[in-house]
Amino acid sequence: MKILKVAFENINSLKGFHEIDFSQEPFLTNSLFAITGPTGSGKSSILDVISLALFNHVPRLGKITRNEIQTKGAILTRNQKNSMARVTYQSNKGIYSSLWSIEVNRNDNLNDYEMEIHDHQSGKLIDLKKSLVPSKNEELIGLNYDQFIKAVLLAQGEFAQFLKAKKDERGELLEKITGTGIYRKLGIKAFEKNREANREIQEQQNEIQILQRDMLEDEVLNKYQSDLREKVGQCDSHRKEIEKLKKSIQLKKDIQVQAKEIENQKTVENLATEELKKFDLEHGAALKQHEKVQDKADELREWKQLKNRHTEVQERQNKLKSLAQSNEKNAEALLEQASKLTGNSITVENFTAGLNTFRDKVLKLLEARKEKLSSYAAKKDQLQSELRDTGFRFDDQQVDSSVTDLELELSKSQERAEEYRKNLKLENSNKLPEFQHEIKLKIKSAREASRNFSVIEQRKQELGRIQKEVKEEKEKIEGLPHTIKEMATTAESLKQQLENLKLRRENERLKAGLEEHRKNLKEGEACPLCGSVHHPYAKEVEFKPGELNEKILELENSSQKANRELHQLEAQYANLEKRILELDKKSEQFQVQQQQSLRQFSENYPEFKNVSAQSEIDSVLEKLELKHEKLIDFEKSLKQKQALENSVPLAREIRKIIHEGKELKKQLDSIYTGQNIQDEVQQVSNRWNRLQQEALNLKEQAIETDKRLAENEEKLVKIETELNDFLNETEFYEIQKAWKVLMPETEASKLRNERQQIIRRIDNSKASIKLLQEQLLKLKELDSDTELENLQENLDTKNTNLSGLDNECKELERILKNQEDRIKRMNELSLEIQEKEKQTKRWRLLNELIGDSKGKQFNDFAQDLTLGQLLKLANIRLQDLNDRYLIDKPEPEEDDGLVTIDEHMGGQRRSVKTLSGGETFILSLSMALALSDLASKNVEINSLFIDEGFGTLDPETLDQTLDTLEKLQAESSKTIGVISHVDSLKERISTQIKLSRNGQGYSSLEISC
Repeated sequence: MKILKVAFENINSLKGFHEIDFSQEPFLTNSLFAITGPTGSGKSSILDVISLALFNHVPRLGKITRNEIQTKGAILTRNQKNSMARVTYQSNKGIYSSLWSIEVNRNDNLNDYEMEIHDHQSGKLIDLKKSLVPSKNEELIGLNYDQFIKAVLLAQGEFAQFLKAKKDERGELLEKITGTGIYRKLGIKAFEKNREANREIQEQQNEIQILQRDMLEDEVLNKYQSDLREKVGQCDSHRKEIEKLKKSIQLKKDIQVQAKEIENQKTVENLATEELKKFDLEHGAALKQHEKVQDKADELREWKQLKNRHTEVQERQNKLKSLAQSNEKNAEALLEQASKLTGNSITVENFTAGLNTFRDKVLKLLEARKEKLSSYAAKKDQLQSELRDTGFRFDDQQVDSSVTDLELELSKSQERAEEYRKNLKLENSNKLPEFQHEIKLKIKSAREASRNFSVIEQRKQELGRIQKEVKEEKEKIEGLPHTIKEMATTAESLKQQLENLKLRRENERLKAGLEEHRKNLKEGEACPLCGSVHHPYAKEVEFKPGELNEKILELENSSQKANRELHQLEAQYANLEKRILELDKKSEQFQVQQQQSLRQFSENYPEFKNVSAQSEIDSVLEKLELKHEKLIDFEKSLKQKQALENSVPLAREIRKIIHEGKELKKQLDSIYTGQNIQDEVQQVSNRWNRLQQEALNLKEQAIETDKRLAENEEKLVKIETELNDFLNETEFYEIQKAWKVLMPETEASKLRNERQQIIRRIDNSKASIKLLQEQLLKLKELDSDTELENLQENLDTKNTNLSGLDNECKELERILKNQEDRIKRMNELSLEIQEKEKQTKRWRLLNELIGDSKGKQFNDFAQDLTLGQLLKLANIRLQDLNDRYLIDKPEPEEDDGLVTIDEHMGGQRRSVKTLSGGETFILSLSMALALSDLASKNVEINSLFIDEGFGTLDPETLDQTLDTLEKLQAESSKTIGVISHVDSLKERISTQIKLSRNGQGYSSLEISC
């Protein structure tokens, strides 16, 4: 992945539009560049642009939202209406541009941000929601946001924190930096899985114990089974007796029901007879009248329908006449409306043609005005593009004065360009690029010469320091042999004196021992030496060793002190000899290197071979840079002149288009002021067509109505003639009277059916009474003499006894069923436990290996492996930065912090907490580069940005660090950017993105080489 171009507008203090193209000079020649500027000028904001455009994240703020910008005043430059960040990058999948933008709407409210990706290969936008753009960039680049800011954008402070952290803190930081928190989750998951599996097994074992406690003993179980069989037999006997009693009781009830049913049927017969009399009284006469005219029922109904239809057709005829009159009035009103719209007289004959002619005239004017607007927009965009970098604002509201001002500005620009050309003594402006290239080469050569001469001067100073140190060390060593000899003599003398005193003390102790024996002799007791029992010389003897011991102790201290001083002098002498040899060797190497450097300097920079001081080179370099700045100003002047020359014709065309557009607008307003001529004409035409069609339809309906009315009158005359002939033979002399007595056929049929059903019920009741009486005689023959009350009492007693026995049986069955269920459940649980123990064996083993409640065991193991790989990569980078140190993991007996191995001090191990600021930065930088290697192991990273940290380095270490970065850039073709305000770093890196602040708090950006 390589960043090709960064463009942004109104980001933090960087007001206006800025663009940095890493695919063009000077970045093609010098891929190592510095981003410089005072504190707060926006150096880190350039890195914010990259992460913002790709992931909508900024390392210092996190995810960016509209609320974040409003509340914290971040991203959007103060008093500006819009902000934009765009990054063009190349990955394995092609070249893409990712854009982030936000703007203030006309209500001064901030809209939500927008994001999009442009595919340069297809030349089209990738169709994505803005929320999916960061994940799409992650897919195309091959790095997520956390990996990107550790592989491409390196922040020194985080790794210094990592370098000095304790073991637990280091593990958390490494887990955060490398994104390997999955190992902790795996450890916790293994622990939880094992605990969950064992919990289910334990719960099932507890359930088995509970079931075992509730199990019945064998004796109790046998007794329950015997009692159940006995009571089941008693229940069967009771059920047989109960069934017999139920049949006897039911027989007596059936006899009662049968007698009652006979009475009911007699009642039904009487009611039906009365109902028949009532029916004949209410409906009999009407039904007879209906039957007299029933033969002509169809003709009578047809006559009634024709009479109703005649009335309806007459009403329809009147309604059509009214609608025709309304249609005629609406047509006259529409003709008047069309005449008012077009401004001409519109008649029925020229209605459509007049409207269409007027519409075409208006549309032609509208189309001409639209073409002018389109031409105006295109020309204005082209003009704004040309004027973007000139600072000139073209006001199309005051177009005449703007064109005049633009022509005046062009004249001034031409004069400025000519003045630059004369001052630079250029005959032809076309030779400016060649002249610039020549000056750039001279500047680059002078800078390199300045850096190399600075190294020669520093080496010369270092050589002088070494020679001075050699002289001082030799002066120190001159008197040491004599001093050592004297100290050796003194130590030997003290040693001899000490030995003499110790011998004297031993003799005194022997003498004191004999005196002690004499002191212990008693008269009459044998002496242990001679055997005598008489001891005439035995007396008290006093021995005082204190003074002698004090002298011996004093001499021992003096001797030890003399030996220590002697050893120190000998060690000092050896170290001085070694140091002098090292300095002599180093001095010789420096002299050889100095001669080689001077020779190479003279060969590579012949124009500076006679200089005696670096200031002479810097003076030449300053003059070249001043000339280069003038060339840049001249180039800007030429670009501005060209832009203005291109803009003047465009402005004149815009002025012409505006005047012509105003004239078209005046013509259009004189004939039409509506919103949409097409819709208005179409609406009027549609209404006219509807009215014409409506008039035609009404005419056709009127003709049809007249025809139907004539036909209906003819049918009505014919059917009345037929009915009058029939009615003359009956008592009905008018058709209307005959129609009134005629019932609806359904009603007449219903009345006839109703009378027939009443007669049928009377017949059915008589038949049922006869059959029931015969059945009653048969039931009485089967009946017993026992009373119903006695039978019911016996049945209740038997039911009560049976209910008690049933309850006892159910209870026994419940107890025995529970026993069977417990046995079955225990067998099922045992099988489930066996199966689960097989299944959970892997979880138990996995928990033993990596599991714990916090996931620390497996996470520590994984982070230790990751740390080992990271330190291996860091030490490879560290060898290029400083060959003195290596970074290592702590030994068991050491502090849990990381350890540095000092190769210049015989492999001495010490904590990184004892390092100086410069040493800490060097080791932190190596860790940062190593993590970049680790994070980008599957993705080729060809862009690298390092933010600050160089201020803690001494000049030599800074040179080594920059040498390493240059070597890294050369080996990998990376584009490497360094953010710093260190002056020597600015001098060393020729290609710079310079940021400077103005009095209003804004910053400007300039690229120099």
